[in-house]
Amino acid sequence: MKKVIVLLMVTGFIYGQSFDYIGVKKCSMCHKKEAKGAQLKQWQGSAHANAFETLKNEESAKIAKEMGLKVPAYESAECLICHSTGFGNGGYEVKDAEFWAQKTEKGKPTKDVILMSNLQAVGCESCHGPGSKFKSTKTMKAIFTDAVEGKTVGLWEPNEQVCIACHNKKSPTYKEFKFAERIGEYTHPIPTEMRKELLEKYTTK
Repeated sequence: MKKVIVLLMVTGFIYGQSFDYIGVKKCSMCHKKEAKGAQLKQWQGSAHANAFETLKNEESAKIAKEMGLKVPAYESAECLICHSTGFGNGGYEVKDAEFWAQKTEKGKPTKDVILMSNLQAVGCESCHGPGSKFKSTKTMKAIFTDAVEGKTVGLWEPNEQVCIACHNKKSPTYKEFKFAERIGEYTHPIPTEMRKELLEKYTTK
């Protein structure tokens, strides 16, 4: 899988750094408990979580035909760029049946298969960036206390520019997108009490 190359401007110098997508499953290890904000649960109930599957319905098939696409919507770059995570940029890739049939010695899907399946849909990293460098608790502590700037480890700010990369008039199903109104549907901040506890914990060590 290709790495995402990001150019960063820090103290006047531009340098490249690569980041890998890790998939929703790994993100959920720290973001599923109610005490921590239950971000996974909120995502699972969102349209983003079902973005890839919608490419398999009749409406998507109709749109694909009208667009003159040579392959089904769920295999088309024109659709996957906004209905999967990181497509064309080191993330989700269209794979054949042989890839999806890969098993470990114990008969379970391989790590590659699990990762790829976890990059289907608009996952955490579609809005927050590929998580290979910021996934660790140590790094997140450093970001939380401003010891490390998030973007230097691949963490994006989920701002309007991130959203309108897909929510724009290029989409065949586009509807007017008002960031200030829509962002509330997807925000999942850390609970106030937990934020307070984390600040006290991390800044005293």
